[in-house]
Amino acid sequence: MVYKSFRFQLIGRLLLLLLTMFLFTHLYYSESYFFTKFLVFCLGAFQAYYLYNFLEKSNREITHFLESIHYDDFTNTYPERKTGSSRDLLYHEFNEILRKFREIRADKEAQHQYLRTIVQHIGIGIITFDADGEVQIMNNAAKKLLGIKMIKNIKQIGRDHPELETTIKELRTGGRDLIKISKNEDEVQLAVYAIELSLRGKAFKLISIQNIQSELEEKEMEAWQNLIRVLTHEIMNSVTPISSLAATVESDLDDFLKNGSDVNQITDDTIEDFYLSVKTIHNRSESLIKFVSDFRNMTRIKHPNLECHEIEDMIKHILVLLKPDIEEAGINVNCSVKPGLTVNIDREQIEQVIINVVKNAVQALAAADKAERSLTITAMPYDGGGAFISVADNGTGIEEEALKKIFIPFFTTKKNGSGIGLSLSKQIMRKHGGNITAKSQIGEGTEFLLKFAS
Repeated sequence: MVYKSFRFQLIGRLLLLLLTMFLFTHLYYSESYFFTKFLVFCLGAFQAYYLYNFLEKSNREITHFLESIHYDDFTNTYPERKTGSSRDLLYHEFNEILRKFREIRADKEAQHQYLRTIVQHIGIGIITFDADGEVQIMNNAAKKLLGIKMIKNIKQIGRDHPELETTIKELRTGGRDLIKISKNEDEVQLAVYAIELSLRGKAFKLISIQNIQSELEEKEMEAWQNLIRVLTHEIMNSVTPISSLAATVESDLDDFLKNGSDVNQITDDTIEDFYLSVKTIHNRSESLIKFVSDFRNMTRIKHPNLECHEIEDMIKHILVLLKPDIEEAGINVNCSVKPGLTVNIDREQIEQVIINVVKNAVQALAAADKAERSLTITAMPYDGGGAFISVADNGTGIEEEALKKIFIPFFTTKKNGSGIGLSLSKQIMRKHGGNITAKSQIGEGTEFLLKFAS
């Protein structure tokens, strides 16, 4: 609409100017008065100047409008006289566009303020900085966690926490680390996470810092409680019969001594009772010694001697080793291992883990009342590098509550189990930088998954 009005006015001025030029030309070649010719010439010059000024003013106003947008200056307004002229309509459109930009800016500022308020009030520490270490955001939680009021560069953290500064600089996207820092003469455990991002071609890093000291203490206390509960249960199971039988034998012998009875008068039945009591005490003592030995072994896992090994060769060796047990239980083994797949491991320790998991599966299948018993072993690389080994059976499965505790030391669902194997396996996998997990469904079976980092 504005463009059409402008175009019509421009065409009208050009036609009027051409008409004046035609009139001047006609008068110039006719016998008209000089004054009349001069007057028509001045009229044409005035119209040319007015047309030039009209175009120049419009260009200046458009340029000024575009500069306002370029420099984000939306405070200007253009006067609207409601005359319906093209300039008035142009000013109206300019004002509408500027108003829209002001609304967009206000919305962006409100959203920015909203997000900034959230960042400042969340309980996790947030720090963002550019490639030169210049800090853009440091929320209240980060200041409180680090005991720092304000910093301009990430290097300033190094004055109080040099290890934290090194970690923050070295961490890459998805990286995380646990750092201990001293704060008010107390040690605080921090979990540090990093994300690298780019904004308008400029690299930034976002660091989140969380105090996990209380969570660690709670988990540590929970672990100690679970351990003490298991220890006391096992020890009491062995010590109670030992104490009871020892007290019975002591009481019987005391009666003989007090009554002055001749040892030769002790009946064969009494001697047999004494023998059984002493034998039971011996067996329970041996069991207690084995339990303590197993507990000691858990605290003496060697640091893994890492070397590159083929998974396929290792699994074949384990299956040959356990072949008698597998055949005796009537188990059908399905093995799917990617040829040439290697992992950097301590072979002896990882074989111990796999043997333990496979033996558990074989024992579960042997006890299962199923027509077809199958054991599936799979080894493949996974996204992001590394490899996994899956050991799955189609046994009766593990109850959900028991599944949560199977990696707790001395917890077992077997009648004669020690509860050591899976706990040791967990520790070995952690020392390899990997992990072992389990999932199960009652009536369908159980799967153990060993994950190895690249």
